[in-house]
Amino acid sequence: MPNKANETTAESVEKTPVHVDHLIANGELAAENAWCVSYDEDALPEQRPAFVPLALWQANQDDEELSPLLTSDTELTPELAQQIGKAAAIAIDFPAFTDGRGYTLARLLRERYGYAGEVRAVGDVLVDQLDYMRRCGFSSMALRDDQDPEDALRALSFISVRYQPDVEERQALFERRLAASK
Repeated sequence: MPNKANETTAESVEKTPVHVDHLIANGELAAENAWCVSYDEDALPEQRPAFVPLALWQANQDDEELSPLLTSDTELTPELAQQIGKAAAIAIDFPAFTDGRGYTLARLLRERYGYAGEVRAVGDVLVDQLDYMRRCGFSSMALRDDQDPEDALRALSFISVRYQPDVEERQALFERRLAASK
């Protein structure tokens, strides 16, 4: 028989706004993180500024202290991209480190739809993912609580040469070398 007390507790924990202490922004450890992340789809958080679920943000677009939180299963249509393109920042949730759909959302926002604002990774964000996140277009990453921010900074500078193109470097290594030899 389900325990109602445990169900209520788990639900209230999930709806409590999350504030992450360790934020990597533009390749550096941010001095502070003013933004909280609210997963509550029904009520606006008291803490501001806040990332809120997409439907809640759409209903409150006039509030400049709110920005959309995209779940990993969000279908990014041209219409939605145009609508959220007006936001100062967009958060993409990683419900589990094994869920890679957030990478695709960030890359689509940057390359297909030309979004130039902050794209933040939130949720189950690990040090091992940071370089890939940056290459896909994330400008900031809110680390999971058990992740060491110093390790995160080292991870971002560990690979200095990449073969494949990404949102930062549009040419593959062989194309850059070929252009340099001419």
